Amino acid sequence: MYLRPIVMLDFETTGLSPAMGARITEVAALRIEGGQVIDRFVSLVNCHVEVPAFITSLTGITQEMVDGAPCVSAVLPELLRFIGRDTLAAHNASFDEKFLRAEARDLGLAPEHERTVCSLKLSRRLFPGLPSYKLSPLSSSLGIRFKGTAHRAEADAQVSADVLIHAAAHLGRTYGVDGIDPALLARVNTIAAAKVPDFLRKELGSRG
Repeated sequence: MYLRPIVMLDFETTGLSPAMGARITEVAALRIEGGQVIDRFVSLVNCHVEVPAFITSLTGITQEMVDGAPCVSAVLPELLRFIGRDTLAAHNASFDEKFLRAEARDLGLAPEHERTVCSLKLSRRLFPGLPSYKLSPLSSSLGIRFKGTAHRAEADAQVSADVLIHAAAHLGRTYGVDGIDPALLARVNTIAAAKVPDFLRKELGSRG
């Protein structure tokens, strides 16, 4: 379980980079407390842009769905309030965080989360040797069932949250600790994979 809340974020977007004009089409943010998801913020988003056909094919999100969704100027402030100062997490976090910051900046806003954890980087370090760390095969390797439809924000955020909860349980069992501070995960993200076992033994081994 986690000693402080973590918000798992997932965006669906029209492309790979806000610098190239891509915008968000859907967001899901799930708050993890202890060892479970206790609250969620989910919405389609209208950024007044065209949804490419390949994005509709991948996600199932159509132009009509986006055109009828709340405007980004309404969704983003609510999302930032939901995240607050809690630790932010995402699978391949650099992708989601750059969209969060770009959309907030366009509205004259700024995220206030304390730190960011990448569940993809974390999984590479805590569960080495798996065939893939993409979300669907990773969750399958860890025995986590993918609920809902892949490439939709809430389903992807839910399985990412389940991976993070699994990571806390794994650390707890391995090192005999009752709770994990999210700050520890952020530090693990920055350490070379080969050095992570020694780091964790030093940080958590004495607490068991």
